Amino acid sequence: MDYFLTDEQKMIKDVARQIARERMLPARMKLDEEETFPWDIMKDFAQADLFGLIVPEKYGGLGGGIFETVIAIEELARVCAGITTTYAANGLGTYPIVLAGTEEQKEKYLPDIASGKHLVAFAVTEPDAGSDASNIRTTARKDGDYYILNGTKQWITNGGEAHIYTIVAMTDRNKGARGASAFIVEKGDPGFEFGKKEKKMGIRASATRELIFDECRIPADRLLGQKGQGFILTMKIFDKSRPAIGASAVGLAQGAIDMAVEYAKERVQFGRPIISFQAIQHMLADMATQNEAARALVYSAARYIDSGAKDVSKIAAMSKYFPSDVAMQVTTDAVQILGGYGYMRDYPAEKMMRDAKILQIFEGTNQIQRNIVGQALNREYRKKR
Repeated sequence: MDYFLTDEQKMIKDVARQIARERMLPARMKLDEEETFPWDIMKDFAQADLFGLIVPEKYGGLGGGIFETVIAIEELARVCAGITTTYAANGLGTYPIVLAGTEEQKEKYLPDIASGKHLVAFAVTEPDAGSDASNIRTTARKDGDYYILNGTKQWITNGGEAHIYTIVAMTDRNKGARGASAFIVEKGDPGFEFGKKEKKMGIRASATRELIFDECRIPADRLLGQKGQGFILTMKIFDKSRPAIGASAVGLAQGAIDMAVEYAKERVQFGRPIISFQAIQHMLADMATQNEAARALVYSAARYIDSGAKDVSKIAAMSKYFPSDVAMQVTTDAVQILGGYGYMRDYPAEKMMRDAKILQIFEGTNQIQRNIVGQALNREYRKKR
């Protein structure tokens, strides 16, 4: 379908597609097998200015919105969701500085982020705080002109590889969620270390590690936004980042559809290509239709959020859980269409299926997303009565 992209948006799409095909495609299987961080491809992203999409022009970025990010992520994920996760997580870590940073913080960090010189990570999740982000235990206590951080963050994408970390820690446990604050931590800060690199089912080209804070001392001017606003900031960030997860799901599913169609046209059984059989045609039709619906939802959500609308949590949650559920179904069906070949690691179908699963889990499980939508509907119904 024609989604009436501007010339600039078409250029972003074309650049992302070119990098995906020329640089990511030849490397994706090796990176997945060896679980290697894609530093060379990160340099390609930097040269193409993709890291600057959401950074304001004032700080060396392109000044784009969520929609521009969605376009790029979809094209990248069409080839490899693992490499794309590294890129998307960088944007997730950048948003706190864009949304809540002081002028001094923005001038210090955003130019290097936009240029790709420094990667970023965002850290909320802990051993006892996953979907319940309000249950974090990492603390930050004031000590003169410094804050002292103690605690552990778990399953942090880009952990150990990123130079800049935007994290959420409790500055007042007695206030619950209102006692959380956000901070900027730099790689090399005293008392800041990394745990082991996790071994994952999928998205193996991305790095996932623990962040360990043991009397980690950072300057007080690294506080992001106001003290006690960390949880609110986190929710605002997720509202902006969830359409990007949906875009990754759409791209991944589209890549699986493309592969399944190509295979079905070439695979001959009973004297004819299997795409001529109605059973296969119906599977492909459902795959394509579901993903087109997911794409329409993601694009609409991104444009709506970029419009400046205030109450966007419901549509953001929808744009995350529906496309990722579709991606899981589509990749499963792609494996089925490829049959024995789909199950073999020599073909990308099984990798796509493994990669798809995480999209239903991180940045709030799809069950949590449904809770968000259900609660919003309940509030809307009450207002109408």
